[in-house]
Amino acid sequence: MIFTLKTHSWFQPLRRIRLKTALVVPFVLQITAAVGLVGYFSFRNGQQAVENLAQQLIQSVSVQIENHVLEYFNKSFQVLRLTEDSVKAGTLDLNDFEALKRYFWNVVLEGDLESYIFYGNEQGEFIGVEHLETGEIQLKIRTLETEPMREIYRLDDQGNRAEFLKQAEYEPRQRPWYQVAKQAQKPTWSSIYPFFSRKNTDTALGISAVLPVFEPDKNLQGVLCVNITLLRITEFLKNLYISPHGQSFIIERSGDLVVSSKIEKPFKIHWESEDTEVERFPANKSEDITIRNTAKAFLQRFGSFLAIQNSEQVKFQQNGEWYYAQILPIQDKQGINWLVVVVVPESDFMTEIQRNTQLTIVFCLIALGVATGMGLLTARWITKPIFKLNKAFDQIAEGDLTQKVKVEGIQELETLANSFNWMAGQLKESFDTLEEKVKQRTGQLAEANQEISSLNVRLQTENLRMSAELDILREMQQLILPKPQELAEIPDLDIVGYMKPADEVGGDYYDILTMNGVVTIGIGDVTGHGLESGILMVMIQAAVRTLQEVEEHDPVKFLNTLNRMIYYNVQRMNSDKNLTLAILTYSQGLLSISGQHEEILVVRQGGNVERIDTIDLGLPIGLDEDITEFINHTLISLNYGDGVVLYTDGITEAENSQKKFYGVEKLCNIISQNWHQEAELIKNAVIEDVNTFMGQQKQYDDITLLVIKKK
Repeated sequence: MIFTLKTHSWFQPLRRIRLKTALVVPFVLQITAAVGLVGYFSFRNGQQAVENLAQQLIQSVSVQIENHVLEYFNKSFQVLRLTEDSVKAGTLDLNDFEALKRYFWNVVLEGDLESYIFYGNEQGEFIGVEHLETGEIQLKIRTLETEPMREIYRLDDQGNRAEFLKQAEYEPRQRPWYQVAKQAQKPTWSSIYPFFSRKNTDTALGISAVLPVFEPDKNLQGVLCVNITLLRITEFLKNLYISPHGQSFIIERSGDLVVSSKIEKPFKIHWESEDTEVERFPANKSEDITIRNTAKAFLQRFGSFLAIQNSEQVKFQQNGEWYYAQILPIQDKQGINWLVVVVVPESDFMTEIQRNTQLTIVFCLIALGVATGMGLLTARWITKPIFKLNKAFDQIAEGDLTQKVKVEGIQELETLANSFNWMAGQLKESFDTLEEKVKQRTGQLAEANQEISSLNVRLQTENLRMSAELDILREMQQLILPKPQELAEIPDLDIVGYMKPADEVGGDYYDILTMNGVVTIGIGDVTGHGLESGILMVMIQAAVRTLQEVEEHDPVKFLNTLNRMIYYNVQRMNSDKNLTLAILTYSQGLLSISGQHEEILVVRQGGNVERIDTIDLGLPIGLDEDITEFINHTLISLNYGDGVVLYTDGITEAENSQKKFYGVEKLCNIISQNWHQEAELIKNAVIEDVNTFMGQQKQYDDITLLVIKKK
């Protein structure tokens, strides 16, 4: 049987092609593919870069808006709290309206706070001072003698009544600000409502910061209030540059617009009826198409604005163009629960990318033309001597053995005829030799692979063991730290602690122990960090706890006993570790300090910081067997509002990108600025300031901070 091999007709042209075509076409195809891929990936990478840039931009702007709003709102509550403190201290009498007028006048005169502060009580009396946009300051007052009328006077530059302006009926107890304070029984925000005194003006809508004041018998005495117009937030959004067509807006959880950088008045006020009505504009039904589509995009993804608890981003199309948007919750302790939204179109960033893409296409076409021309010239240069060589081979095949081939120009073609037979023999010899070498090399690789596998198994086992040990030690360190509820039970002190190790296991130590009215506070820093430092930190905690339990209050005996225990353990461990350690004991307003550590910062009520050098109060623990002669102590008296700040060098030696240290002076400044706040807020301010200073720089050392404030 005879089989005939038939070739499809479409394959026939590929069986015989010219060498010039074979050289030029693949070369041109490769160049075309390479240039095309470079252009495509360049465009795609540009798009990705634009998306990343847009996301980073809107995230940064969102945080900037959040910080501005919270800082702006917090100022009003600071005024209310300071006013309440003055009332409690007896320096301000809420029943003395003349003194209240003078106090309110001084507040609004500052100019950097909101311009209207007032007070109303359960008897229906009211007094407020308002700084108008015209610069005029007005007194608004309603007493038992004038009820139900509220009188309005112009105040002169000394805060005295200069001119009676008008009077009108006014019942403070029925106003939204008074009702919400009475219902909440704590500092809070009113809902957004129209301000009675700003009818028919651009700032007719606002929100009130309210603080209820109570009698000694816990009954409501009255309500302090600061009116905050939304105009300043609107102006901030308008002046905040995002991108050529970017915009921002704030909404409530209900979806109603609060302020917008594009819409002057996102509301409509109906003054026709006796009761003023405010028509709010929902974001998803806004007249602005971008606000409307942005709100719909978030609702489509989350179903409700109430479901958004964290910063979220969406990407949506509008009129065939992509937009990037981010929504960020704004919340404070007094009840603000808004959402800030920032949205930018992709086109704001794509102009340069598109221009670069066009240039890339032009350069690609030029490169393709040059490559094609060079390919044709190269093919002609190569094929010409090959044709001569082929003609000579044909003559040899016909029996002309005397034919000699002479090719000039390309060295490889000149030697081709003389080396062909030799290459065939050499190829067989080389193949046999290569096969033997491959067998030998395969055996060597198998042995090496077996040894590597064995080492990997051992390494994995060792890693698991060390990881388990570090996990246990790290958990032990966290378990022995004082719990917030323990600190809250100390009656005389407001204490908060913070520790962040640089590695998995840190070498910083702090503890707060209380027994029989005596509070023992310890803070230390073991040299280095890691396993040995962590173990030594646990030893210190156990030793301090033991000495405190046996009621050893003599600082010399306390530190020397602790030092001997650590010294002997360090010797047994064959370690060179040691630590700085300060021990503070507090009882009935008197603080004793002993031991060598970082400077102790004693902060007085007004924020004045006193720095106490501990170099002469002790010696590093674990260096010597007996340190009795080096131990001293000093006594500090603490009054109401005074306190102490303890820290390790992880804070003062924190570095920024310029390799500069944070330093003690910067620490003292941030503490002094925030000392009027609770210990938790002081701690947060310091840690936030250190993190801001470090930026993206790596944390090289453990960070520990203790804030202690006398109640």
